[in-house]
Amino acid sequence: MNTSTGEPEESTRDRILQAAVTIFAEQGYHGAGMSDIGKAANIQRGALYYHIGSKEELLYDLTRRHVEAALEAGRVAIRGVEDPVQQFRALARAHIRTLSERRADVTVAEREMHVLTGERAHALAKLRREYQDLFEEVLTRGVAQGAFARATRIDVMGVLGLLNYTYMWLDPQGSEPVDTVADRLSSLVLDGVRVREGE
Repeated sequence: MNTSTGEPEESTRDRILQAAVTIFAEQGYHGAGMSDIGKAANIQRGALYYHIGSKEELLYDLTRRHVEAALEAGRVAIRGVEDPVQQFRALARAHIRTLSERRADVTVAEREMHVLTGERAHALAKLRREYQDLFEEVLTRGVAQGAFARATRIDVMGVLGLLNYTYMWLDPQGSEPVDTVADRLSSLVLDGVRVREGE
């Protein structure tokens, strides 16, 4: 419990993180000041630093929680699915849903993660590699079963690049449902990597 406000500790921190992701998404990491974040979260500067050590710590927490959410959604999506083609489609749907639901988070993560330094940069890179491994494992399984032609790093990073960039143009309220967008992109990828007769 926060003795100064009577709020649960986690509630205060969540409010700060929500304010930070909005400010970072609108103003950019370098353009945002801690005072802007404190004002948006309705927290005095001294109290803000009690909960958060630095602006970089805020950025790390935001990018980490986004990748963790995507990783968990991806793992859940392919659980119990045996066919690698269907696994790929399920992963793509989970990915696009996460981007749609966490638009500000992904904007900050994609645009600002290069700012992180030292152990924070290393920890985030490790987490992102775990997420990349989900796609690599599905593609590799597909190659072993004769469904996909290849599963190189270029293929994995190309797929993730295609899916990630949707945060720039996807309209969650648009005429095409989010899952339909994911399925269209899956077909675009699968038509490129699926084994064709005679190959």
